[in-house]
Amino acid sequence: MSWTNNQMADEIIALFPKGSSVNLGIGIPTLIADRITPDMEIMIHSENGVLGVDGRPSAKTVSATLINAGKETISVRPGCSFFDSATSFGMIRGGHIDFCVLGGMEVDGQRNLANWMIPGKKVTGMGGAMDLVHGAKTVIVMMAHKNKEGSSKLLKECTLPLTGMNVVDLVITELGIFKPQNGNFTIKKLAPGISKEQLSNQAELFQK
Repeated sequence: MSWTNNQMADEIIALFPKGSSVNLGIGIPTLIADRITPDMEIMIHSENGVLGVDGRPSAKTVSATLINAGKETISVRPGCSFFDSATSFGMIRGGHIDFCVLGGMEVDGQRNLANWMIPGKKVTGMGGAMDLVHGAKTVIVMMAHKNKEGSSKLLKECTLPLTGMNVVDLVITELGIFKPQNGNFTIKKLAPGISKEQLSNQAELFQK
């Protein structure tokens, strides 16, 4: 069995110490906000200028003026704060964000990340990812293990334009948790029923 997206989110949440500051990238990382409980005292940061993002709003509480960096409507926790983009990126670049969780197109064994464009396709921009991968204390990539063509997104060397070099600390996919280092991936944990041989057609990349 592979993990669901919610189970992947729970695996990541288990890595956060109480009181951490966390930035969540566009896509499946936003599921994490829905599953963090108030007792964890996690402060979720969004680079458009919010600290204290909560889960998705209900139909009764939704407001078009409350959005995250991906333009999704959000709710906020008591004690949240709002600020301009310069302050927000000052927090990121100043090393004040404990964790960022980003989506990914490719990650390689040298800790490189590609997550912002595919040549020949429409490009909406890198957003804050370039700053986050260098400013956050821990960078986690949450993504599907394979692309739409069925090829592994964990590679010996990225083929797409890079977001950052030597920046990824952990990768979580539906198959497990992996640490890129020294050109390979160390298996930290596998989803129930998943074996090393099922990871990709490049099993030599993965070390237990």
